[in-house]
Amino acid sequence: MKSHYSRRQVLSYGAAAIATTGFNAQAQSPTKIIFGFTAVTDFASIFVGCEEGFFKKRGLDVEPKFIPLNPSIPAAIQSESLHIGGPTASVYLQAIDGGLDHVVVAGGGMTDKSNTGVGLVARAGSGIRTAQDCIGKKIGVPGFGAYLHVTFRAWLKINKVDPAKVNFVETSFPQHADLIRGGSIDAVVTGDPFMGRILSSGAGYVASYYTTFLPDGMPTILYTARRDWATKNAAAVKAFQEGVIEAANFIKKPANNAKVREHIGKYIKLPPEILSTMQISPPGPVIVEKQLTYWVDMMNDQKMLKASPTVAKLLFK
Repeated sequence: MKSHYSRRQVLSYGAAAIATTGFNAQAQSPTKIIFGFTAVTDFASIFVGCEEGFFKKRGLDVEPKFIPLNPSIPAAIQSESLHIGGPTASVYLQAIDGGLDHVVVAGGGMTDKSNTGVGLVARAGSGIRTAQDCIGKKIGVPGFGAYLHVTFRAWLKINKVDPAKVNFVETSFPQHADLIRGGSIDAVVTGDPFMGRILSSGAGYVASYYTTFLPDGMPTILYTARRDWATKNAAAVKAFQEGVIEAANFIKKPANNAKVREHIGKYIKLPPEILSTMQISPPGPVIVEKQLTYWVDMMNDQKMLKASPTVAKLLFK
């Protein structure tokens, strides 16, 4: 894997996303926001904001659009097929490193040491139990340079394993169960609901809930936009930020748990039995410099950035 994305590589990821959206940003009202998401619960504040009317009451028409691979999101934003999207922190920083001028307007989910909804899931019979067991194995990750890939590489290094000795394969979340069942890969770095489906089928087992090494409260998903679009539509961005904060507060209230799960299920197509048990990442709607700096430091340790960005300039205020 290359250590960073070039501008050309970042833009090339957008082709599939553009085709799925069929959207021309210039033809829409400034209050229309096409938002790109992937199939994880870290986007709960967007789903809740839409379904509970928190965006609508602020004069926004937010339309969530599913994007199969997280690294496609910055390119889709750059090409204007999305107004705002949710790249992982690592994907966003690589896009900046590749020359894109995007800003963080809000945040999605955050890390939580108690989270057992993310892990290394190995194929039954593979024998994978430790970081050392991963050497030479074929392991699927939902996006090169995305959150799970970067954090798994960090976990390998902590456990004295060179990530270059692991054969990573880029696979979208919905493919994970079939790939494990078919035996074409040895393990996947995945999360619920896809992890739950693999476990319930007996095709795989949790080798490690490896993300427990991460500190609490670090953003897993950033809501980002082109700087020029955010500046031109500052009032809409502020309204979006307020809607995300209200949605986050709604998510935090235990009495709303059933509704939150229902809203998540609508967008990432989950059956009730999986919805009822899966863990939901705690929301972190406001992003501060310390949080982004944490990811910059991790990525520099893995030599994934050509230069360290000025973090303060990446936060849209």
